[in-house]
Amino acid sequence: MNLLDKWTRGGKFVLIMLAIVYLFSLVKPFFLPMQAVIGAILIPLLLAGFFYYLLRPVVAYMERYKIKRSLAILILYVVLVILTIGFIAGVWPLLGDQLFNLVQNIPNFLVKLDLQIKNLGEDSFLSKILPSDSNLLANLTDYLSKGIAFLSNYLSSFISFLSQFAIVLFTFPILLYYMLKEGHRFKRGIAKLFPLRYRRTVLRVTRDMDKALNDYIIGRVIVNLALGVLMFIGFIIIGLPYALLLTLIAVILNFIPMFGAIISSVPIVIIGLIESPSTGIWALVIILVAQQIQDNVISPYVFGKKLDIHPVTTILLVLGSGNWFGIIGMLVVIPVYMILKIVWRRIYILFISSRWENL
Repeated sequence: MNLLDKWTRGGKFVLIMLAIVYLFSLVKPFFLPMQAVIGAILIPLLLAGFFYYLLRPVVAYMERYKIKRSLAILILYVVLVILTIGFIAGVWPLLGDQLFNLVQNIPNFLVKLDLQIKNLGEDSFLSKILPSDSNLLANLTDYLSKGIAFLSNYLSSFISFLSQFAIVLFTFPILLYYMLKEGHRFKRGIAKLFPLRYRRTVLRVTRDMDKALNDYIIGRVIVNLALGVLMFIGFIIIGLPYALLLTLIAVILNFIPMFGAIISSVPIVIIGLIESPSTGIWALVIILVAQQIQDNVISPYVFGKKLDIHPVTTILLVLGSGNWFGIIGMLVVIPVYMILKIVWRRIYILFISSRWENL
């Protein structure tokens, strides 16, 4: 394929994507009344799917030792209940205290933050570097105050979500049970919905989709946990307040590609600056070092070249999904894109390639 053919094919693909985006923008208003209903169904379903891929290997391992699938799932549930009780008894008291203490002290943080900025303005070293008419520190105060407001809104919404979590807590284990029990039949069930001559192809596509989701979710969990361990150790060393809570927030937000690391850095650096300027600087250094280790050492080892998604594509997908569907869209957009990409490739090969290439 010469250069002109490559550019022509790329231009056609861009036009198709723009047309799809335009069509979605037209039909979006029709789905707004259904947003609450979809959210109530989608969150337990996504949560069940997430844990399905994490726990499926454990169930398969127990089946190899002649344990029936239903019994294996029940044993797994008992172990999870024990671990949850252990978390509530051992970790949640500390985590809960940090969470509620942080929310209650947000007004005091603004006062301390303003005081720290004023002290920086009076620093003799900084006064020699910064021009006398510079508004850098004033702008910094404004940006950090916005960061505090962001942290406050995020934590408030998080607490509100926890108060409504009871519905999810009772529905997703039921969905997860049937996924673990019947999930191995799901691919063949989808294939049977199609005509006989396409069933083998559909089965191959569903297997590719299943493998892509499995590799992405398990890999993402491994990478995020490794990042959390690195950050937590660093935060403990520098004595950062609310180290456990801030690390947990960073691990959760890091599931958002690209932007999760930036968003989670805001509260960490602000809390560090409120403690002392040096703590804020060291907190930023720890974040940058941990992210570099994650991006250049851990992620290539875990994912290799399996994702095959260009960074620009990732940025556009996350921005678009965040604008339309909020944080849930930002979390699921990459897996959805991977699934659609697999389906599109097969559809293109079966129905479009022979005609499209001759246009």
